Amino acid sequence: MKTYIFKTQLFNAKRIQREIEVLESFSLYELAEAIVGAYDFDFDHAFGFFKTVTGGWNGMANSERYEIFADLDPKEAHGAKSVKKTTIGGVWKNIGDNMLFLFDYGDEWRWIVTLKAFSKKEASMKYPRLLSIKGNAPAQYPDNHEE
Repeated sequence: MKTYIFKTQLFNAKRIQREIEVLESFSLYELAEAIVGAYDFDFDHAFGFFKTVTGGWNGMANSERYEIFADLDPKEAHGAKSVKKTTIGGVWKNIGDNMLFLFDYGDEWRWIVTLKAFSKKEASMKYPRLLSIKGNAPAQYPDNHEE
């Protein structure tokens, strides 16, 4: 089975990156969970993947997109496709292809997710696999102070 190696970079923070390897059969939901986990965030908010990486909300709303809302209530999807039924192999085709990953529509954590390479599944390896870490991840909730 083929694996996909992604570079994930916090939007406008080139120094904060993670490289993740996942199986081609992983859903976008599983990829989202791997990205969020690689930055030590809690996987506790709505999210989506968008073909348009710039242009703000209007550009994202008009782009090809995959959002958890399509899985929760298809009537409310407004053109978004499923993150649970869509595999990464169905979205990323070529090295260099990228998408915007938006996590937590309130705080708007954004990552550019770029397909860096293809590889092959190793029998004894567990996926997803964190391959590299560059920079310190920010706090998910920087305004929460322990007292």
